[in-house]
Parts: sequence; C-alpha cells; structure tokens
Amino acid sequence: QVRLVESGGGLVQPGGSLRLSCVGSGSIFSYSSMGWYRQAPGKQRELVATITSFGSTNYADSVKGRFTISRDNAKNTVYLQMSSLNSEDTAVYYCNLVPSRSNYWGQGTQVTVSS
Repeated sequence: QVRLVESGGGLVQPGGSLRLSCVGSGSIFSYSSMGWYRQAPGKQRELVATITSFGSTNYADSVKGRFTISRDNAKNTVYLQMSSLNSEDTAVYYCNLVPSRSNYWGQGTQVTVSS
C-alpha cells in the first residue's frame, strides 16, 4: 500500500516562494511517474507538474517558468519549488502518481497566497 504525505504549505505574500515536499512509502514510488496536483476552492483538481522516474518534467501552462518539480528516489520524495506566487496559486496541493490512483490521495498541504 502506498502512502503519500505532503508538507511545506503555508501563507505567503504575492511574489513569494514555497517548497513543497511529498514523502512516499512503498516500492512503487521509485519507478513511477509522479505529479503535483492542486484544487482551488470551487474548482476541480488539476495536474500542475509531472516528473517521470527518469527525471523528465512537464508543467501546466499556468505554472510554467515559475514552478519546478524534482525528485529524490533514494528518499522517496518529490518536491515542488514554487516562485512568483500569485493569488491564483491558492489551493490545496497534493501529490500522486501519474495517472493518479484514487486510493493514494493524501491530506494535501494548503498554500495560501495573500497580502
């Protein structure tokens, strides 16, 4: 059973930065594509960044150039470095496999961008 635990969220001013972490358990982590997803109030959950087991990355247009996804397979950890944050980035951020697995969703970590 895979368990994913996100952390690193918080309140940040517009233009600020945050680094999110996702620690996974289970052998599937190291050879799976992983992604960061987010869900803003009243909106559907969306995939914002993806990284393959080999380190290839892809980003949603809304975060391209501002967010960087990375992973450390030795630590079963995926990171999301976020910069130039704006109010539209306010959401609960989750990590999961890509494609996602319904039973792997964790609690997520809240990111709030506000002055």
